[in-house]
Amino acid sequence: MAEAATFRAKSGAPRILIVGPSWVGDMVMAQSLFIALKQRYPGATLGVLAPGWSLPILERMPEVDEAIALDVKHGEFGWATRREIARSLKGRFDHAIVLPRSWKSALVPFLAGIPHRTGFTGEQRFVLLNDRRKLDKGVLNQTVKRFVALGLESGEAATGAFPIPQPRLRVDAERQSRLRDELGLDDRPAIGMMPGAEYGPAKQWPLEYFRELAAMLIGKGYAVWVMGGPKDVEAGSTIADDMAHAHNLCGRTRLADAVDLLAACEQVVTNDSGLMHVAAAVGTRIQVLYGSSSPIYTPPLTDNAEIHYLGLSCSPCFERTCPLGHHNCLRQMLPASIEQAMRC
Repeated sequence: MAEAATFRAKSGAPRILIVGPSWVGDMVMAQSLFIALKQRYPGATLGVLAPGWSLPILERMPEVDEAIALDVKHGEFGWATRREIARSLKGRFDHAIVLPRSWKSALVPFLAGIPHRTGFTGEQRFVLLNDRRKLDKGVLNQTVKRFVALGLESGEAATGAFPIPQPRLRVDAERQSRLRDELGLDDRPAIGMMPGAEYGPAKQWPLEYFRELAAMLIGKGYAVWVMGGPKDVEAGSTIADDMAHAHNLCGRTRLADAVDLLAACEQVVTNDSGLMHVAAAVGTRIQVLYGSSSPIYTPPLTDNAEIHYLGLSCSPCFERTCPLGHHNCLRQMLPASIEQAMRC
């Protein structure tokens, strides 16, 4: 740990490379670390090494000075790609912070010869990291706390008592206006709905509940925008088909578009998903539906959210599919209760 203290004392404006996570929500939460680093080192240069899909999100974070794409397919080691990127980074950074806990995620900073390399101990990374931190899951009980902790001195991080800056993504107002025209959206005030959850169906509120709630809201004068990726097209159709003022935007927009569209919504109703974190980071009021996951571990990082969580004896189970087969943690969360909470 002495090496970490020496590095920070001598570097007035450090050049820091962060190896970013591989999920949309985690990447948004990582902005809390970026903000904390800029607050602590105002002249610091921050580079983020991350999957190519995440660059549109990183471009909306003013703290990120450079986004570097690591395009390696899921499950692929990508030795040649990692080695080539490492070669391009030699001599450009003083410090690397590795957010994922896998062995391969620490490889590029090591190959690039970055002198100070911080991360949690895991997967035999003893050689790759020279500032290894023990992860106390009882103290660092949230993903975002673990990210921010890696930007602090080890003693300070170990307490768990440090501020967590809220992510705040930049919104492109001009693009937001153009999207309304391009997607044929009407002028009604909009409610966003995000029925997807990449992790698995145990985190997904029933589609018929989304549709029932959509009908209630449209009856009160709102439009409903269903948002998600190409995998969510069918779910969007189940919710929006043959319903006036309901728009299935799943698969029709890019990730950057979702930032602007979510910012245009009055409220959103969402599973615990990556887009939930995007909505939180643009300041939109969110109604978050928790099933198999926990609002303690991955809460929306905003003061403008209402959490819906039944806290049944079987939850949170953190399983991809309901191990008991009944899905009660979400099935017992009825549309009328969500509509009432929205106060529309």
